[in-house]
Parts: sequence; C-alpha cells; structure tokens
Amino acid sequence: MVDSGSPADTVQEVSEREALKRIFPRLPESSATLVGPGDDAAVLAAPDGRYVVTTDMMVHGPDFRLAWSSAEDLGWKAAATNLSDVAAMGAVPTALVVAIAAPPSLPVSALEAFADGLRAACAALAPGCGVVGGDLSVSGTLTIAVTAFGDLEGRAPVLRSGARPGDVVAVSGRLGSAAAGLRLLFAEAVDSDGTPDADAFARVVAAHPELIDAQLRPRPPVADGPLAADAGATAMLDLSDGLALDARRVAEASGVAIDLDPATLGGDPLTALTGGEDHGLLACFPAGTVLPGGFHPVGVVRAGSGLLVGGRAFDERGGWDPYLEWDGAAG
Repeated sequence: MVDSGSPADTVQEVSEREALKRIFPRLPESSATLVGPGDDAAVLAAPDGRYVVTTDMMVHGPDFRLAWSSAEDLGWKAAATNLSDVAAMGAVPTALVVAIAAPPSLPVSALEAFADGLRAACAALAPGCGVVGGDLSVSGTLTIAVTAFGDLEGRAPVLRSGARPGDVVAVSGRLGSAAAGLRLLFAEAVDSDGTPDADAFARVVAAHPELIDAQLRPRPPVADGPLAADAGATAMLDLSDGLALDARRVAEASGVAIDLDPATLGGDPLTALTGGEDHGLLACFPAGTVLPGGFHPVGVVRAGSGLLVGGRAFDERGGWDPYLEWDGAAG
C-alpha cells in the first residue's frame, strides 16, 4: 500500500480530493460491488431482491474520546457496530457507506488509520463486506456516520416482534465487558481533575486489556445472526444499549414478558444487565431448539409484559440512552 504526502499533513492542507485519494486504496472491497467509489453513487448486486439497511453515528464526546481511542480503533468500532445490526436481522453484511465530518486540523494519516480499522473489522467479522462510498466534510466535532447493507440470502428477516411464550431466550457474545471497560476508563484513565490522561490510560490497558478491548474494539458475533435465523429464531436484536433495555424492547414489541435467569449472567449480573455496548446478539428460539453458534440460554419468554429477572419485575432502566446520559462534556 503506497502512501503519498507527509503523515503530518492535515485535511485542510491537502484538500478533500487529495485526502480521499489517500484513503480509497486502504478501504475494504465489497463482493457485492458493481460500481464502487468514484461516481456519484455505488451500484450493488442484490441477488435476494431485498436489502437490509441500517445506520449508526459516533460523535466525539458522547460516543468516544480521542484520548482513549486510536483512529484505527474508531474505524473498527464504526464497522463493528453496524455489522452487528445487520446480523441481528439474520442477514449477511455486504457493504458500508461511510461519512466523516472532521476538524480541518485532523491529520490525513488519522483518516488512513480509520480506513485501516474499517478494513480490519470487515476482514475479521464479515469477510466480503467492504466500503462502497461515503462523504468527507468539515466540523468542529469529529463525527462518523456509517450505513450498512446486508443480504438476507432468501431468509425471512428476524424481527423483534416474534417472541412467543415458551421460547428460550439466548445470548451470543459476552455480557458486561464493554461497560466494565468504560467504567475503568472513567475511573482510572484520567488525571486528578477527570481529564483523560495518556499515561493513566496505558496503565489501565496493561492491567485490563480484555475489558478495554471490549469497549474500544467490540467483536460482535456477526456470523451467528444468519445461523440464528436458519435455526428458527423468532425474535432477535443487537445488544447495543444493554441487556435489560434491549430485552425489554423485545418484550414490548412481541407483547410478552421476558424472564432472565441471573445465574446465567456471570459474576456481576447487574453490570451484565445494565451495561451497554456489548454488541452481542439476543435471540428467542422455540423450546427444544439446538442453539446455534455461540448462543447460550439466559432466560425464557412468558405470557405477560415487561422484563423479569428471576421471576421478579426489573424496573431499573439500565443501558444507554444518549439524551439521558449526555452532560455536554466532550472530554
């Protein structure tokens, strides 16, 4: 891969056109591409005749801190969070469209590293998925928006609204690790006045690499989404906002109660319930189904409404809501 220009060049110094020239060769290619980056729009093959489409944003401050996330981390996470949403519908991710609004002082090398993160995440989590287009603009706040496309390959989409009493509730992926990592960052990767600190961050990473990696570079079980659909999953969603909040969404959409077994949630059930950004998959399966992939049972669907934990109503909101959490501090 050949780079041109200096790593110190900023976007403002080289212009949008030259920045894109340096980014394009680093982007992953999609196996569905008929016309890729370079025209006004991409053209993708749609052998199923349908497309799954989803979008997600990451904004500096509420969603990430540059003091803790490298540009490559951000590329990985931007891809991973969208790939998991496609998988949650039972589809195979095929293409990403990426838009970035960056401060003019951002080095072009950061955009190149971001592209490397996109490529690495697609290769590891959804081989054959690639970037087919996007946009680059200017903003005082670094903002990343990704739109992902997926192929159902003849499957019916798995919705949140199909859970039925008697179904087994199952999860693929670790619960609570990303939230534990984020808690460590805010508690220990800062100086005395709460400002992110590089030396403290390095110490936290060295002491808790798996938890920090779960927060900065989530590894959603993308392949388990289509496997769940093939196994007859009645409902499914991506665990992006916390098990309690997301399970409640399935219960509300399906008109049922979901009863989670705290004994299945690991050593810290409360963190597993209320921590966000796991990016695993929550699915419901008919009783007796052999659970596919990495799915393991965590509860059962019952007649009624709402969320239960161990048979008792769980009313704590839990999870992540950007408007309720936002305090205006970019960090």
